[in-house]
Amino acid sequence: MLDIETFDNVRGGNSVYKALAHPLAAEKLSTLAERLRGARALAVFDPDGIFAPLRALAPDFQVAGLYVDNTLAIGTERAGFRAQPLTDLPQAGADMVLIAAFDAQRLVSRLRAILPHDCTIISLDAVRLPDGMLTNHRRYLDPLNFATNFVLFRDDDHLATRLITANYWSGYGASGVKLWLRLYDGQGQVCAEFEQLVPPGAGSIVIDSRAVRAAHQLGPFTGQLFIHAIGVAGHDVVKYALDIEATDQSGSLSCTHDANAWPSERFAGLPAPRADERVILWVQNSHAVSIPAGAMSLDRMGAEQPVPIAEPIAPFATRAIDVASLLPGVTWPAQIELRAGRHLVRPRYEVVRHQRTRIAHINVERADLHPDPAIKTLSPLLGRGFLLPFPILPRRDFSTIALPTPMAHHQTNLPLRVDIFAPDGTKVTEHYLGVLARDHAMALDLDTLLAPEALPDGGHGELVYDFAQGGDADGWLHGLFRYERRDQSHAAETSFGAHIFNTIMTWKNEPQSYAGPPPGLSTRLFLDLGTPAQESFAVLIYPASARWHAQSDTTLILHDKAGIIVAETNLHIACSGSRLIAPHQIFAQDALDAAAGGYVLIRDMTCRLFGYHGKRRHDGAFSLDHMFGF
Repeated sequence: MLDIETFDNVRGGNSVYKALAHPLAAEKLSTLAERLRGARALAVFDPDGIFAPLRALAPDFQVAGLYVDNTLAIGTERAGFRAQPLTDLPQAGADMVLIAAFDAQRLVSRLRAILPHDCTIISLDAVRLPDGMLTNHRRYLDPLNFATNFVLFRDDDHLATRLITANYWSGYGASGVKLWLRLYDGQGQVCAEFEQLVPPGAGSIVIDSRAVRAAHQLGPFTGQLFIHAIGVAGHDVVKYALDIEATDQSGSLSCTHDANAWPSERFAGLPAPRADERVILWVQNSHAVSIPAGAMSLDRMGAEQPVPIAEPIAPFATRAIDVASLLPGVTWPAQIELRAGRHLVRPRYEVVRHQRTRIAHINVERADLHPDPAIKTLSPLLGRGFLLPFPILPRRDFSTIALPTPMAHHQTNLPLRVDIFAPDGTKVTEHYLGVLARDHAMALDLDTLLAPEALPDGGHGELVYDFAQGGDADGWLHGLFRYERRDQSHAAETSFGAHIFNTIMTWKNEPQSYAGPPPGLSTRLFLDLGTPAQESFAVLIYPASARWHAQSDTTLILHDKAGIIVAETNLHIACSGSRLIAPHQIFAQDALDAAAGGYVLIRDMTCRLFGYHGKRRHDGAFSLDHMFGF
């Protein structure tokens, strides 16, 4: 496993990791390592604990000794070296010293005073990004300097990809934002590098694989696009939606969420294939170091019998792994865990059925969570506590299947119930699922709970904890939700996790807020406008752990591609209710024409809505995934 720290829910993201893993920094690390190999005796001064991730992400070089200035760190192990006191460094006989720190000018001066004059001192400032790629020039490890992410990017004469987002940084005062982009092919080779200016104001951002392929005269590719946003404010996360559609006659259509830019030890929520399906896991190396053979593996969830991925994977390369080739006989509704060893950001998977493809993402499986007995005795003021809302698409046309997915290393059971609501917020029914084991294979088809005539226009369900027969909870409740047209022509699936919703009382960091401390009681969601041929739609859910406002006060704000507001309309969603919306059915045609290439901002200051978005075509193809906000 890579010895790196990436993200945790207390401190957030680790800028040191991004500073070392950035593709341009990785190239400079290779040059630095070559220089370090020329030392007769190399010592490392590690004031900030950066040596371990440096060792993991840089080419190998010999180290004679590791030194620290923190007396409490003396004798600790870092990347296999015992930390020695800095006062011993002058007697170590080193002819070269690496300071494992950025912005190290003062540290260089400090060491120069105690080291022989002929000892060379180098710092990690040697691997800094160019000044033109920095947002904050005064503090290199400012998270805003590393607003980066990866994209599954594919244009192979069968499928094309289209990234869509908006300049949400402008709302926090950013101006002059631009994107630096590097495209890697399946072998990890750079096949294109370019910049894209971002519209001033809250304009649309679109990166289409077909346009990139034409502009750079590329052949077919399946690889990854690295994005670095420069000049940003407010958010150091690059959020996007990704449409994946057929360019042949297969009719495939998918959408998926941003890649979640932090490598994880494990990922979960990967469905096993049905008898008539192939499930392909797209493994994309996020680093400039190879993934060794056997460093990653697949395991049937709960089996604790991981099967290694036998072949190595080159730096930044993309590899298609047929799940059945490693786990034959493991079939839906069993689910699969990827033990990724922190080598990659959240992967995508592809389900191939009847010559059609659908693509979705798996989720981070947390190592830091343990069952929390306090969840069993949450204050009544928090009502039903943690909820995982999911759409029920119109049942006259679609079936809806829910698969609870363990999403933490220490989750051994899931005590669950499903509550089902009509669009007007009326509770239709509830069903106790039991205390599901980690290795459960229970996929709930809602047709088994609802009469054929129930919810013809859809509604929504909520997975909730239910301790009627015991069980444990940690608050990291997840599920996969699969939708199939009843004629079996098309399908889509999405996954997400639970929160406490719309209570004025708080518990730890819930109800979660993306801006400021809890409670999160407002909504800002992005919905791509789509086109008349490929309409955009969304299911907006107003989940409430306890009773809140009787109705939402939701505004749909139509923007053109420059971010200028073209039209607005209001709607109301009942508490514990939902609404299926489509911009091409809500806004007047002249407004839609003026907003072509734009998007809809869904805004509500009274409550936090939870949304799922997708596209639909007249031939019945559709896609679905959860929405992102900012």
